[in-house]
Amino acid sequence: MIFRYSSILFLTTLFCLSSFARDNVSPDEVLEYKNTPQGKLFLHTYYPDNWKKTDKRPAVVFFFGGGWSGGSYTQFSRHADYLASRGMVAFAADYRTKSKHKTEPKACVSDGKSAVRWIRGNAAKLGVDPEKIIAGGGSAGGHVAATTATIKAFDESSDDLSISPKPQALLLFNPVIDNSEKGYGYSRVEEYWKDFSPMHNIRRGIPPTIFICGTKDNLIPVATGELFKKKIEKVGGRCDLHWYKDAKHGFFNAMYTETMLEVDKFLVSLGYLKGPATLN
Repeated sequence: MIFRYSSILFLTTLFCLSSFARDNVSPDEVLEYKNTPQGKLFLHTYYPDNWKKTDKRPAVVFFFGGGWSGGSYTQFSRHADYLASRGMVAFAADYRTKSKHKTEPKACVSDGKSAVRWIRGNAAKLGVDPEKIIAGGGSAGGHVAATTATIKAFDESSDDLSISPKPQALLLFNPVIDNSEKGYGYSRVEEYWKDFSPMHNIRRGIPPTIFICGTKDNLIPVATGELFKKKIEKVGGRCDLHWYKDAKHGFFNAMYTETMLEVDKFLVSLGYLKGPATLN
């Protein structure tokens, strides 16, 4: 377990700067991955400078946070753009939310699984290695990412179910991973929480995971993160848990550089990135 230090003033200042920068990183291409009764969904796509369709590069798809109720792909625009600069094909995904689409949280899970399936199914057109796809996200988006690796339910009937939605690694920023009565969002998912909660669906073969969270997160207690790591390791998996002292929920938006350096090291350790990080 690793602890980091932060200050409220530093976080507030950086949050303002990072939000401005994040909203101004434009994707190279916007690709439709799903057409739902509530509307079309897109992958905002970032390519490496020397990318070719014939490549077989690692890929990463990010899911934004917002309590399954709102949010925007722009939360992870800078993350996607940076990993594209390091040689990956990167995507920041849309998915259905309550405020925009009037849908339940389980639709978010369906869309997350659809996104990974679509990338894998179209890997040859995207210059992507179908066996090197990573899912990441923050808060409820971290939940969506985690469900692609853990949840068996909520497959979309229009998907090609012969294609696996399971990624090869997880990048989780203060993720919602416990949806029991003791966790987050239970009242909204009470009827199906056991099939919905990543914490309660960990099994052998779960991908290597990096889990980044703050010690004063009011939604993701330290004990929850520690239990998640323990359960993953119990089935033979890897979970790199990084605690940032006194940081609150969503702090990673402000501490972009520091947290992404940890992500970079994690991906280098798995062989998805090579060489030193290019963030200062």
